[in-house]
Amino acid sequence: MKYLTNYSILALLSALVFAGCTDDFTDLNTNPNEPVDVQPELLLRQVIFDYADGLSFEGFTGGSNLGQYFSADPGFNAFDRGNLLAPQFGGDPWPLLYTNLRDIQIVLDKSQTNPAQAVYEGPALVLKSLIGANISDIFGDVPYSEAVRGADGVVSPSYTLQEDVYTADDGILANLRLAVEVMDQYNGVIQLEGDVLFDGDLPSWIRFANSLRLRYLLRASGPFPGAAAEIAEIVADGRFIDEVSEDAVFQFGNAPNDFRFARARAGDFTNYLMSTTIDTLLDAFDDPRQALWFRENANGDFAGVRNGLAPGSTVLNPTVPGMIWRENSTNLKANFMTSWETHFVLAEAAATGLIFSNAEALYETGVTQAFEYWDTELPSDYLDRPGVAYEDLTQIATQRWLASIGNGYEGWIEWRRTGFPEFLAPLSSLNDGLIPVRFPYPATEQALNEVSYNEAIQRIGGTNSPNVDTWWAQ
Repeated sequence: MKYLTNYSILALLSALVFAGCTDDFTDLNTNPNEPVDVQPELLLRQVIFDYADGLSFEGFTGGSNLGQYFSADPGFNAFDRGNLLAPQFGGDPWPLLYTNLRDIQIVLDKSQTNPAQAVYEGPALVLKSLIGANISDIFGDVPYSEAVRGADGVVSPSYTLQEDVYTADDGILANLRLAVEVMDQYNGVIQLEGDVLFDGDLPSWIRFANSLRLRYLLRASGPFPGAAAEIAEIVADGRFIDEVSEDAVFQFGNAPNDFRFARARAGDFTNYLMSTTIDTLLDAFDDPRQALWFRENANGDFAGVRNGLAPGSTVLNPTVPGMIWRENSTNLKANFMTSWETHFVLAEAAATGLIFSNAEALYETGVTQAFEYWDTELPSDYLDRPGVAYEDLTQIATQRWLASIGNGYEGWIEWRRTGFPEFLAPLSSLNDGLIPVRFPYPATEQALNEVSYNEAIQRIGGTNSPNVDTWWAQ
């Protein structure tokens, strides 16, 4: 990790150089106007906003190509053709995620060592789990257990197996469970500050934690035998995000709290074209969200374009992103976890026998809430339309994918797990005609964490391939 390793090396060198300095020297060289520590409320606010801002930008610019919501202009589409080490505007989630993992670990360390800051422990565990899961779901085996420990002398962190990122004692599932326990037990008088998600309300953080557990338990349910029992336990507890009003979302506004890509030049913005994959489904369902997510072309129509067009291809009358992503982006929300996703998760759990419940009713609630989330009126007959009317997992996965358009990485991750909806191979592939199923490690890892990087590469066949399934997809 570039940030981590450089920071750790500098810190170590500084410690060696100044080991013999006197207290007087330290006093003389300390600026009283610059803080040497950061309060947890400031870091919590920073992590929530930076994650919301950064992953929404990444999810649109890089994730939307991988998730086949948008294709890319043929003059600017190496990433869309499968070369994930050639990012354009986005497509580089590693530094964003590790910077925020580092910062939330600082909050967590403070909360666990200073009783006056104990209120931050639960929310910090929740966000650490969310960020850690994102890193691992995108890349596979990653530095996790030893990550962001440069201050402790760990400058070459080993790569944790994805299975352990999920299921180890310090993994995301255990940490989400622990988060609920510590928030249930907290009886201090100090309030949670810096919380721009829930304004310091710990019961909301508990619902958030349990809904994330549902997401990740379902994702791991194939290889993880304990998933069904834990999902049933959460359902019985009942404290999960169940209403739109309980969603974990960050509402974008005006600058500096705006949707970052809305500031892009018009020419950069219109490099993103409606993908044939989503166009086919929206047309088949006569889905009114089409006019929200995309804008009509010069012919007054919506026309998708296959991902991975060959260089030099001509696109006539393309359909470009809708006003929600630019002119009306103050109506846009950064999605951490929502009620519609929780209901799709529970619907799939019911449909596959992980819990005993009415899959159809849960699915229809998910669809209804997804329309509400996107501020679109649900047509009275929508749930009865061909392709939408509940039959099996196909409809659940497809509607979940559609609603995830605001975070293309999640849509791509879920497609890798379920296979729905059907994706189309890039027309002019730079990846042997294959749709990538993991993000390659960035070049900075090979340069700055070579030994651990090489060990990780050997576990996936000796090359930094984007075509090796992650643990839960195998």
